[in-house]
Amino acid sequence: MKREIIQTQDGSTTIYLPEWEESYHSKHGAVQEAYHVFIKNGFSLFQGKPITVLEIGFGTGLNAFITYLEAVKSEQLVNYVGVEAYPVAFDEAIQMNYAASISPESEAVFKQLHSAEWEKPTQLTPVFSLTKRKQFFQDIQDISQFDLVYFDAFGFKVQPELWTEEVFATMYKAMKPGGVLVTYACRSVIKNAMLAVGFKVEKLPGAPGKREMLRAFKL
Repeated sequence: MKREIIQTQDGSTTIYLPEWEESYHSKHGAVQEAYHVFIKNGFSLFQGKPITVLEIGFGTGLNAFITYLEAVKSEQLVNYVGVEAYPVAFDEAIQMNYAASISPESEAVFKQLHSAEWEKPTQLTPVFSLTKRKQFFQDIQDISQFDLVYFDAFGFKVQPELWTEEVFATMYKAMKPGGVLVTYACRSVIKNAMLAVGFKVEKLPGAPGKREMLRAFKL
């Protein structure tokens, strides 16, 4: 499938798939969307506490990178697990301008996110551990392991099979009681799938260019 690196409206880059008319991040701004959805409405709820994060769709590494920056800033212990069935090639990933636009002094760490071995924990700093797993989302078998889930799969219009009750039941089982799941998406069919497996779900204002997003709690 053809892939293009494009610039989004906040100046940050993303990967665009013309055949699907789908990009890895919002064209309204990759970095601002990531901070709004995953940091402001997810990670910030656990401020100061050791936390285990599961990312569904490691992709370009943007969400892992900004979470790393937040962890270092607050000296917060983070165990980060990124799941990706189709990893982005290293040569393509390092063309993303995230480090240059957010934290130029951390460019080496951004590269390390992508050069780290798969299936093996990598301690990037004393406070941030990364494990990348090459795995289909439906095959996740963790039980009560994660405080926070970043659900950042491709959109419902191109991969509806990633937004089903079955997948959200897998997420629910993987999360600890009191865990939180955040996603940029906000379709009724997605909300209903979350509710059907036991989540408490709320709509929140979306990132710039998007009206709403969803946040779900495992009670």
